[in-house]
Amino acid sequence: QVQLVESGGGLVQAGGSLRLSCAASGSIFSVNAMRWYRQAPGKQRELVATITAGGGTNYADSVKGRFTISRDNAKNTVYLQMNSLKPEDTAVYDCNADIRRIGSMWYEAYWGRGTQVTVSS
Repeated sequence: QVQLVESGGGLVQAGGSLRLSCAASGSIFSVNAMRWYRQAPGKQRELVATITAGGGTNYADSVKGRFTISRDNAKNTVYLQMNSLKPEDTAVYDCNADIRRIGSMWYEAYWGRGTQVTVSS
């Protein structure tokens, strides 16, 4: 089995920073792309940032220049550094990764359970 476990969410004032982590564990052969999504109440889920196995990154326009995605391949962990937070960043943040399990021939998408980020004005 494979699990993704997020941590680092919480309550912060506007202008503050938070760092989210998402660690993949279990019978992992390799991890391809890793992503952060978010969903605010009453809104559709939004892809926030993506990082490839080689370190290439992509961001939603709404977070460019404020958020930074990174990964530690040795730890199968992805991070999201969030700076200059705004109330509109309030959402449940969820990580997603394309993982090939030991003994498997293909990559499958796995999800964490999400972590709440609340930004007060």
